[in-house]
Amino acid sequence: MYSVRLWSVRHARGLNSFYRGFERALTALHPLFKRIGYQRLERPVAAVERSVKGLLFDCRMCGQCILSSTGMSCPMNCPKSLRNGPCGGVRANGNCEVRPDMRCVWYLAAAGSVRIPGGPEALSRVQHPVDHRLSGKSSWLRVARERAGDVT
Repeated sequence: MYSVRLWSVRHARGLNSFYRGFERALTALHPLFKRIGYQRLERPVAAVERSVKGLLFDCRMCGQCILSSTGMSCPMNCPKSLRNGPCGGVRANGNCEVRPDMRCVWYLAAAGSVRIPGGPEALSRVQHPVDHRLSGKSSWLRVARERAGDVT
């Protein structure tokens, strides 16, 4: 899993482009999703999302995905769950102070963000704290609703 996560950061540009197109497709499907009912779609979509993003990014299903802002490196993989940058304990070789065999997710985020148009600027934006009520829910469906202007 870890090697795939590293691959995803190295291929951040292509994955980000795909993700942007996927967001547009989800937004276009909003009327259908609304007709079916977002509540009815939550479980099956979350299961697919967990599988896909789990494989590519070692996703923790926080429900508030910010991969496009972090160079395709999921900040929830940080042992300290830091969402706005490294802790200050990053080792000289770029590895985590808690898990010395693992690259710091923020070290990887910095590397991946330079591969994405607007990535370094996105990386510098302060992220909201994690809303644990959304844990396990689909961020794909949440994005579709938000982009379509349906915030109910």
